[in-house]
Amino acid sequence: MSNTTPALVNQLILGDNLEIMKRLESESVDLIYLDPPFFSNKNYEVIWGDEGEIRSFKDRWAGGIDHYIGWLKERVEEMYRLLKKTGSFFLHCDWHANAYIRVEILDKIFGEKNFRNEIIWKRKNSVGQSNMKSSQFGYNTDSIYFYTKTKRNIFNTVFTESNPEYIKQFFIHKDPDGRIYRLATLTSPSPRPNLIYEYKGHKPPAKGWAISLEKMIEWDNIGKIYIPEDTSKRIQRKIYLDEVQGQLVQTLWDDIDVISPSAKERIGYPTQKPEALLERIIQCASNEGDVILDPFMGGGTTMAVAEKLNRKWIGIDQSPVAVKVTAQRLQKQNSLFTTEATKSTKSGLRTPNITRNVVTCQS
Repeated sequence: MSNTTPALVNQLILGDNLEIMKRLESESVDLIYLDPPFFSNKNYEVIWGDEGEIRSFKDRWAGGIDHYIGWLKERVEEMYRLLKKTGSFFLHCDWHANAYIRVEILDKIFGEKNFRNEIIWKRKNSVGQSNMKSSQFGYNTDSIYFYTKTKRNIFNTVFTESNPEYIKQFFIHKDPDGRIYRLATLTSPSPRPNLIYEYKGHKPPAKGWAISLEKMIEWDNIGKIYIPEDTSKRIQRKIYLDEVQGQLVQTLWDDIDVISPSAKERIGYPTQKPEALLERIIQCASNEGDVILDPFMGGGTTMAVAEKLNRKWIGIDQSPVAVKVTAQRLQKQNSLFTTEATKSTKSGLRTPNITRNVVTCQS
């Protein structure tokens, strides 16, 4: 839960995000996700076509890559100021400028030691490739850079559904009571004196066991270890299928599709990101009641997901149409929650109390 809440929480703000962020309190935001305009030199970035958006587009492209990096860097500097010491930062980009962004902006502002991951989001469609002859491979991935302000960041482990082939391949053992399990090593990655002991005639691995003798006895008593009759074979840990939450999410995200033309969440925004992508980011890097900032909110996916997950949020955009579309999206979502909640008092859904004041901060 956030200890410091900015004055503009749960509001959609129209204006230049640089000027708006300067008005927010330092270290008041728990998580920042930004999907800034890519350095792709594509006019489709002017999606709504209003004056604010067109002006911003021209400003970014006036001086090539150096100007773009300078434009983005001063905004990231403000985001760093706003981020709590336990906060996390996710920047979504593609191949056009990802190397410049990491080296010239993120490493310099956050420090290389606070780089956590480069997440690769594998989209299912590719750009720049067709069945016709081509001189290069198609692009079907984006980069999401994950940085923190300190090593004390919030991080909640997230899982995906276990792959059926993975289960079939590894969960091949069964207890007398029918519980299915797989075997995993109990070897320590580094030697410690208390981990080097013999157990029931089984000598320890070269670097010792992964658990202490006391823990070994405890696990043995409750059936969590496999002890071969042949003492030349290794004792192993049992991992039961019914206790597996899924597969741990790694840095390749290839299980989240782009939004299909017929998807209910599609609002007609060409660069709209799927809600599942934001759900994963928000769930792993924040808790209920935390404040989420999206300074390039576009069609409002971050705000919609943050609201569903009981987070506070701040959305900023230069485009009046983007603000209007996001407000309508939240209103529609709120109405759906309200309708579903009235169907059953046991639904577990809350009725959001959203402050949707649109604050105009144009310079």
